[in-house]
Amino acid sequence: MPDEAMILKITDLTAEAKGVMVVELRSSTGEALPPFKPGAHIELHLPSDTVRQYSLCNDAREQHRYCVGVGLSPVSRGGSRHVHQSLRVGDTLKISPPRNNFAMEEDAPGFVFFAGGIGITPIWSMIQWCEANKRPWHLYYLTRSRQRAAFLEELRAFGDKVTLHADDEAGGLFDIASTVKAQSPDVHFYTCGPTPLMLAVEAAANGFPDEQVHFEWFTPKEPTSPASASTFTVQLARSGKSYEVPPDKSILQVLEANGLRLESSCREGTCASCEICVLEGTPDHRDSVLTAAERRKNDVMMICVSRSLSETLVLDL
Repeated sequence: MPDEAMILKITDLTAEAKGVMVVELRSSTGEALPPFKPGAHIELHLPSDTVRQYSLCNDAREQHRYCVGVGLSPVSRGGSRHVHQSLRVGDTLKISPPRNNFAMEEDAPGFVFFAGGIGITPIWSMIQWCEANKRPWHLYYLTRSRQRAAFLEELRAFGDKVTLHADDEAGGLFDIASTVKAQSPDVHFYTCGPTPLMLAVEAAANGFPDEQVHFEWFTPKEPTSPASASTFTVQLARSGKSYEVPPDKSILQVLEANGLRLESSCREGTCASCEICVLEGTPDHRDSVLTAAERRKNDVMMICVSRSLSETLVLDL
């Protein structure tokens, strides 16, 4: 667990929409919290060693609180169910400091947001930043019904900057392809939501430069190629030790089995907490965090899921 982990108090719990709870966390002593930028998430350490990442949804200028929106998953493994059913105002939680894998390009000439369901949480923080900095933006908010649309009341104030599509009212799915193709060629896209939405935006934005298209994946993105089944060697540059990684084990599992304590959380390539610098060798990237440009650099990798295309990887460990 990171040394910087904090104990924060739950100061408010709000039923923001059907199946959506907003949790407000503050320091029990009233001190300022570590700053964050829109797109950041924090980790909540819940009972039974359960650690879950939730996007911060409040205004990033606020230093006195963190707010996260938690959607109740119908197939919850315990995280969202515990938040919805067991947390109470006054409880304390161990919180890891903000981490940002979905950072805004603040110099972008315009922002187009696609939010699906609970994917509105990081987008809402981004919208507040855009408003504070007088930057052009438009939100396409796609949800099953208005009852499940968090922050809908706040968003109504922005009028035609928000396009709401509720499936039950529209009688079908939103036309993502046509909407993306109609955008200015220099805008940056930010998308968060269920996998079908992410894949639809990714396909529609194929003609835009990679650096203008940004995603925050809830669940691991399906790799486009099978993982290498070969055994490879990881060499630790600082200690000089080397270990073989068999096809049925991850680098993280092998290093932990040999006594190394490394930061990790999701173990499925979505949170970036296990990111390690690569000094030599070619990683086989299997994560859902790095952009195409970042993968081409081959200077970092997520050791919970990624493997190696070379016989040896030298890691900065």
